[in-house]
Amino acid sequence: MNFLRGFSLFVLIGCCLIGESWGQFDSIYCGREDCYDVLEVTRDATPAQIRKAYRGLARKYHPDKYKGPDAEEKFQRIATAYEVLRDEESRTDYDYMLDHPEEMYGNYYRYYRRQVAPKVDLRVVIAVSLTIISVLQYWHGWQRYNEAVKYALVTPQYRNKAKQRASDQGLLNGVRKGKKSKEEIKQDEEEVLRKVVEESLDIRGGYSRPSPWNVLWVHIILSPYYLVSYVVWLASWHWRYTVKRQEFTDEDKEYLTWKLLKLSSTRWDALQEEERLDLLDREVWIPENLKAYVEEKAEEEKAKLANNTRYKQYRRYLKQHGSGRMTFMEE
Repeated sequence: MNFLRGFSLFVLIGCCLIGESWGQFDSIYCGREDCYDVLEVTRDATPAQIRKAYRGLARKYHPDKYKGPDAEEKFQRIATAYEVLRDEESRTDYDYMLDHPEEMYGNYYRYYRRQVAPKVDLRVVIAVSLTIISVLQYWHGWQRYNEAVKYALVTPQYRNKAKQRASDQGLLNGVRKGKKSKEEIKQDEEEVLRKVVEESLDIRGGYSRPSPWNVLWVHIILSPYYLVSYVVWLASWHWRYTVKRQEFTDEDKEYLTWKLLKLSSTRWDALQEEERLDLLDREVWIPENLKAYVEEKAEEEKAKLANNTRYKQYRRYLKQHGSGRMTFMEE
């Protein structure tokens, strides 16, 4: 986008320069006229004086009141001069052109840069973009969470447990009371089971219940706090385990385990409790244990591939035909 904007600006300037004589600026600002003279003010006029002069001239030469043959053209010149001088940055560029008319290319560039520049404040664009991303992030989190709940409701293992718990708590007793159709009874029962699942099922990882604290906007706002917390935590870590040589706490053992295994905290939370305990028992934060675990996993993967029919066919094909051969399959 920036490249296209710069290229468009270059083309605009080039086209204007082709039709212009050296040292003339007929196509920019007020053309051959002086914007200050058009508004009948001096160069040291204040913004308030410029506004007052514009209003007076606009009333005097408005096409509805001024009936001269050049009414529309004169009114347009007044409006153009005011647009140039009302904005502080535009007025600064115009004053620079008056003082340095020999810098033709620079003056054209500054003028057309302002013409093609976005009119909306960049801060507003960034704020709106972050807000949209945060809303979509939160909405997507709820979508994934609802998918996990729906999956639990249709999986016999979880559905039967939810029914048993709802029955033990008496939540299904009032579902069939009153004159209800089968569809209404089924809907009420599903609502009860969904509530039990949401309260009882431990959903972790990417399908966990979304929280406003996890959206992008909140993370950006709290980033200074996160940075300070991380620095304090890092200093405490080095003090306890590098300087004082203390034993790792259970929480720090978990952190080292998923960090050394190159897992995210979300994926670690999504593991089954038995699997997490097994990894902790292996003490993979000790280099020798980590190396042994990695080698063991590599051997397991090799064994799985060796017993995989499709992989065997692939290996047989490579052995017979090679990796660089292309043939037509016979019918």
